[in-house]
Amino acid sequence: MRCPYCGNDDTQVKDSRPTEDSNAIRRRRVCNGCGGRFTTFERVQLRDLTVVKKSGRKVPFDREKLSRSIYTALRKRQVDPETVERMISGVVRQLESVGDVEVSSDQIGEYVMDGLKGLDDVAFVRFASVYKNFARAEDFQSFLETLESGEILVEDDK
Repeated sequence: MRCPYCGNDDTQVKDSRPTEDSNAIRRRRVCNGCGGRFTTFERVQLRDLTVVKKSGRKVPFDREKLSRSIYTALRKRQVDPETVERMISGVVRQLESVGDVEVSSDQIGEYVMDGLKGLDDVAFVRFASVYKNFARAEDFQSFLETLESGEILVEDDK
């Protein structure tokens, strides 16, 4: 496992235990290079998913890429990492339960937006700005006005 601080691949597991929902193993790790401590969550993937990009290109689903994009949206926000991991697991379970091995990148984006909306409004808007490709300040304003008017429905609002 690569250290998030220095990028070193030489890390050591100090503690392992199942998560509260028993869907993953939580591991506390230490980097042998910089001494940094970090947590990883390891899961069994039920089936191999393929993501169909907007260009039509197909790539294997990468949970780590999904996790990185969500954590980027949540940067400097006070959200419990275990809550975030449960949300990510929920998105992956939704994708696996679709019944098809191919999922569109749009479908993934919608599931993530649903999850972030219930988790943190700022992260939701940050993610939406990248997902919906905001190009101008007016795009943010329009999105926020739509959000305030209730036109953007998420799972909890239906």
